[in-house]
Amino acid sequence: MLPRERVMAMIATGDCDRLPLMPITMMFASDLHGSKYRDYVTDHRVLAAAQIETAGRFGFDYVSVISDPAREASDLGAAIEWFEDQPPAILESQALLRDKAKLSGLRLPDPAQGRRMSDRIAGAGLLKERAGRDLIVEGWVEGPCAMAADLRGVNALMTDFLDDPAFVRDLFDFVVEMETVFGRAQIAAGADLVGIGDAAASLVGPRLYDEFVLPYEKKLIENLHAAGAFVRLHICGRTRRIARGMGRTGADIIDLDYPTPLADARRETGPEQVLLGNVDPVRVLQQGTADDVARAFAECHQQAGARYIVGAGCEIPRGTPYENVTAMCEYARSHAPF
Repeated sequence: MLPRERVMAMIATGDCDRLPLMPITMMFASDLHGSKYRDYVTDHRVLAAAQIETAGRFGFDYVSVISDPAREASDLGAAIEWFEDQPPAILESQALLRDKAKLSGLRLPDPAQGRRMSDRIAGAGLLKERAGRDLIVEGWVEGPCAMAADLRGVNALMTDFLDDPAFVRDLFDFVVEMETVFGRAQIAAGADLVGIGDAAASLVGPRLYDEFVLPYEKKLIENLHAAGAFVRLHICGRTRRIARGMGRTGADIIDLDYPTPLADARRETGPEQVLLGNVDPVRVLQQGTADDVARAFAECHQQAGARYIVGAGCEIPRGTPYENVTAMCEYARSHAPF
């Protein structure tokens, strides 16, 4: 079974030859390739080469254009701080929408023209050309809560939920429209699956999640499905209390960070939802032993059951020993879903 067939079979029926393997790698891939991270996030050719090299080295079932959350914000005109060998940072003190009134004048960027968005689209196309016959190619967009926090500032947004809910809904509408266009462009370039990163959603409780975030995540996922792609929803942080809502978004894969036990997520999302995660990427994957890693994934598999994809709770950190990554991969290669 080809890697891309394996992932698709897991999503469709759960019936595949072994557990799929889809860990997030960004700085880890850049380091393995020997490139500076600024080059990785600004030149799709570097990113594609690093992703293909990393997937080939360890036998991953996919490659991804994920790199940093600042692409859309940058093309909208947000203030970004750049570093030579670290991810770019959005400057919250200079948030693009620190004045809420600016939202009415904000124009949707053309992803084909924006410098950073177009680079990600080109990355999806290059990955499809070089690896897409065998591997799943994953695009990436920011989710409604994460992108809103990037534009407004996370602290201001959390206050807006209570003080100005109409503004939040208008901002989420803008984000979903922008990310739909961006996602569709990546799908047209060759992405089989689009990841949605919605980290700020972990900061709201179940009431606010269900009222504000869930409807917009669901709409974005429906739009990406309509464009012909599978969808992976990744929310960093503590999502235990919103796991049930995450399972109602319609995402093909729910990617869980390590604070959310997979047993809880399985109970909340139901038996058919494909789950991914959730080994602690630092204390276990980076700082543990190969035996620790194998035991941790065995526990995840036991809790998640058959509809399970192997991956860490979040990005594999730079500096993670190769033998630990190999132990993760060996678990996937040696275990069938059931």
